Amino acid sequence: MNYAIETNGLSKFYGDVRAVDKVDLRVKRGEVYGFLGLNGAGKTTTIRALLGMIRPSEGKVRVLDQALGAGGRGPWSRVGHLVESPAAYPELTVRENLDAARRLHGIQNPKVVDEAMEKLSITTYADRKAGTLSSGNFQRLGLARALLHKPELLILDEPSNALDPAGIVEIRELLAALAHKQGTTIFMSSHILTEVDLLADRIGVIHKGQLIEELDATRLEEIRARQLVICTRDTDKAREALAGFDLVHFEDGRFAIKDTRAIEAPDMIATLLVNAGVAPTHLAIEQENLEEYFLRLTQ
Repeated sequence: MNYAIETNGLSKFYGDVRAVDKVDLRVKRGEVYGFLGLNGAGKTTTIRALLGMIRPSEGKVRVLDQALGAGGRGPWSRVGHLVESPAAYPELTVRENLDAARRLHGIQNPKVVDEAMEKLSITTYADRKAGTLSSGNFQRLGLARALLHKPELLILDEPSNALDPAGIVEIRELLAALAHKQGTTIFMSSHILTEVDLLADRIGVIHKGQLIEELDATRLEEIRARQLVICTRDTDKAREALAGFDLVHFEDGRFAIKDTRAIEAPDMIATLLVNAGVAPTHLAIEQENLEEYFLRLTQ
């Protein structure tokens, strides 16, 4: 298969510290890949290696079917990126910053600057110096610069950083449209796991420098833990009625059953409670979210 990103045994050492240790990544073209990890897990080091910003201690990296090598060789005209914090000339305006990026990319059409500003909702700030922007609009400027040349591959480190809730939704919808309508491959790390859950086709989890999990969204849905959550007006009486099940109690008086037979037949549980004279006031199957799954996996 022709992957957008492929690493084999990617490792990066800093003295005795193994920041990234034998990571094998496979990112398909046109997919959104969520790259997750705790602080210091190796996310940014991996991203820097993918962009040729650092040289791996061991292993190989291919991006858009081109092997990365010394001297900065790589398909950079087809790659857009935003790593850690955006960069801009603070004394230049938003328009001037994007126009400088346009010229560096060798793009002849100046209209791409207006298109990028409109796409990231920063047209209002076109003539404002970048150094005076709020952190959220500075982030939008960084994203506009990454998208300016309509790249085949976007590599984004915390793309929603500093954005307000409405901005986070806006960027999520923009990235989804780029991937699903234009076929752009997106490789993104984010600490906002709910956004990754809503957007990613596949996720990879890096922990202490090693890729410990990699799976697609469908498989993730299947393996995330589920439980039947119940609330009644008499917890003690409900416990007696459900004595044959392993119950988990919560501080607010609710309790849950993780037994598969209960999850697959919640009507049976409801019948047991009603027959015991303690009808449930709440009965619902709940599934752990990506954040809960991630914490369970890494801890």
